[in-house]
Amino acid sequence: MTALPQQPYLQPPGHLLTVAEYAALDEDDQHRWELQEGVMLLSPRPAPRHMTVVYELAKQLEPQLPLDLRLVLDVDIDLQLVPAGEPGFSRQPDLIVVNRGEYDRVHREGGLIRASGLRLVVEVVSPGSKRMDHVIKRGEYADAGIPYYWIIDLEPPLSLLPLHLAEGFGYQDSGDVIGTFETTAPCPITLELDRL
Repeated sequence: MTALPQQPYLQPPGHLLTVAEYAALDEDDQHRWELQEGVMLLSPRPAPRHMTVVYELAKQLEPQLPLDLRLVLDVDIDLQLVPAGEPGFSRQPDLIVVNRGEYDRVHREGGLIRASGLRLVVEVVSPGSKRMDHVIKRGEYADAGIPYYWIIDLEPPLSLLPLHLAEGFGYQDSGDVIGTFETTAPCPITLELDRL
């Protein structure tokens, strides 16, 4: 087993982190970090195909959003699953759609975008993230009250699994979509998945 290089951002903090402590850490442009119940999780940066799909999705989605919603790529979010002083949860989805008020709050005050301001979270499945995206994040995002969660699978044919929050039941879905995806929530959207 090879040891990790000795770099300041890779040193274990020595305790479980709150979301505020996590947000205060130095940025790391070589790795992707997330926080799960106070524990920092490391994963490799996404591959070019993954990032191209996210970019193409953003190009199709952004012009269809109303003015009260903002699209943001690859940003840390606070899932607000525990009180502020407890070991926290922060994820870094591939794409989010957030209420403009929450987006503006972060611009004014700093901190992370809060789950309570999110309308949609999108994850693109990478090698090694299938269970994380379909099971763990599905549960966390539902517990955080995020109304819509889409999972894009790059395995041919590229598909989108749209999930919506059903009170008391977690996320519900009607199955994978290929080709053209149309929805009315969180706003009227049409996506040509073959163009991703």
